[in-house]
Amino acid sequence: MSQQTKTIRWGIIGLGKIANKFAQDILTIDNCQLYAVASRSQEKANEFAKTYNAEKAYNSYEDLAKDPNIDAVYIATPHALHKENAILCLKNKKAVLCEKPFAMDKNEVEEMITVAKENKVLLMEALWTYFLPHYKFALQHLEDKTFGNITKLEADFGFKPTVDMNSRVFKKSLGGGSLLDIGIYPIFAALSTLGQPNTLETNATFFENGVDSSCTITFDYNNSIKAHLKSTLLEKTPTEAIFYCENGIVKINSRFQEPSTVSLIPNEGKEEHFDFGYTTNGYNFETIHFNQLLRDGKTESDVMSFQFSKTLITMLDTVRQKIGLHYE
Repeated sequence: MSQQTKTIRWGIIGLGKIANKFAQDILTIDNCQLYAVASRSQEKANEFAKTYNAEKAYNSYEDLAKDPNIDAVYIATPHALHKENAILCLKNKKAVLCEKPFAMDKNEVEEMITVAKENKVLLMEALWTYFLPHYKFALQHLEDKTFGNITKLEADFGFKPTVDMNSRVFKKSLGGGSLLDIGIYPIFAALSTLGQPNTLETNATFFENGVDSSCTITFDYNNSIKAHLKSTLLEKTPTEAIFYCENGIVKINSRFQEPSTVSLIPNEGKEEHFDFGYTTNGYNFETIHFNQLLRDGKTESDVMSFQFSKTLITMLDTVRQKIGLHYE
């Protein structure tokens, strides 16, 4: 078997909702196997392994990290555990694809990157949107200036979960609240198209326990270009990314961060609608990219680079500082 067709054997740490979707999509990828899973609960690990045909089910993250048969580990634990879990795997020479946000703050992200470099192991933040065909299509039209330069961006993400202060989404110690969980996507939309802003303004509302319930952010760029960004756990919002350009609009329809459709709306002429015929949850696209990096012996993604991840977490840190949000 050549290196280019080598089967990449995956492990998953943290077996929640996203891990299930990731596991479903692994089953659709050639030369890719879900080999092992780990939960703090042996029963949960056994059940997950049985559902997705994994060979090993561990009740210890350490045991999974030390398994010599694993090439790569997907980390899907709560935000606050990302750094610790990633470093455990990296020190055991396992390539790591870590769910977004990469970690709780820039210091943690830099520590993870340092350990990856010391161990010469691949590490990437799993910001899946960057790899989705509809998002790449929209990016291409913006880069090609199909409708000229971007003049304004509006991007939002809002839903209204059942309020349960013991849930990961609301728990301060786990990095709960709207910003890290969903606010990261509108911020990503701005950074991936307009880059870093000159200045930013932000306002937030909070739940009684101190986590943010909503966050409105304005990125200011040169030439009076603005990105209006919003995240909220108080209401369901359109969850669209709308790029206003000089001669038309590139609109990523609801829910822009996951498999979706794109509308190209010229100021003059006929609107076009593009459907990408998704048949998976969408996690396969980042995984295929990651597998190829691993086969090529790369230790950093050229798409979701360390610098991009550092810029993204720096923006999140800046917003948190401005709204006075501190995690336990």
